[in-house]
Amino acid sequence: QVQLVESGGGLVQPGGSLRLSCAASGSVFSIHGMGWYRQAPGKQRELVAVISSAGSTNLADSVKGRLTISRGNAKNTVYLQMNNLKPEDTAVYYCNAYDGDYIDYWGQGTQVTVSS
Repeated sequence: QVQLVESGGGLVQPGGSLRLSCAASGSVFSIHGMGWYRQAPGKQRELVAVISSAGSTNLADSVKGRLTISRGNAKNTVYLQMNNLKPEDTAVYYCNAYDGDYIDYWGQGTQVTVSS
């Protein structure tokens, strides 16, 4: 089993920045990739960014140029740097990890609120 814990969310004004962190524990050797999803009120969960064990990244078109996914030296830690935040970025952000069989694991989520 893999356990994921997110941190770094909070309230920020439009144009501001936040950095989300996700730490994985448990059977971290089985992780092939990690990513971030978000769910806004009244909307379905959507993919924000993903990074593979090889270091390749993919981001949703809506966040390219503003959000960046990265990992620490160990693959059990990932970050989401969020710049120039907009009100439409308001959502609960969930850390995700998948194993070699593409089984997903999820964190509890961290709230990001962008408002004046």
